[in-house]
Amino acid sequence: MAKEKNTGSPKGEPLYLSVGYLRRPHGLRGEIVMDLHTDFPERMKKGRKLFVGEEYKPMTLASVRPHQAGLLVKFKGVETPEEAGLYRNQWAFVKKADAPPLPEGTIYQHELIGFRVVDEGGNPLGELIEILETGANDVYVVRDDSGKEILLPAIPSVILDVEAGSRTLRVHLLDGL
Repeated sequence: MAKEKNTGSPKGEPLYLSVGYLRRPHGLRGEIVMDLHTDFPERMKKGRKLFVGEEYKPMTLASVRPHQAGLLVKFKGVETPEEAGLYRNQWAFVKKADAPPLPEGTIYQHELIGFRVVDEGGNPLGELIEILETGANDVYVVRDDSGKEILLPAIPSVILDVEAGSRTLRVHLLDGL
């Protein structure tokens, strides 16, 4: 799923969702290596508009091809490795409004922010305030009213139930939490 980038929308919702991370130039024709951060890689194709960097510079994909675990992308107007290098180590985004609808019963990861978190008995643990990406699995940061934080691995044995209607996560606390 795409990850969120909050830019201060009135409702606190992100306006842009990250779909990739631009690594380094590749070759002599202005291509750049992009790590994918989306569950919809098929939408990364020629003609697609992306917004690059913290300034959300609009750029159009001129070509896209598979490369290792990611893609090699070329943007219109970028012709040399030096020009491609200007976008090194920057995120590529799409507008949230352009995100595809999800199947019934599923939600985007960014929509979990603000969910109430309760244990198996319904006892409140706090609010989900952040989602950390790690190599193995995501980690949910939950903060209670006193400011204490707990970290919950986003694995099936811990995250028992997601109730989108009531905006509640029911979790199983591992020993030591």
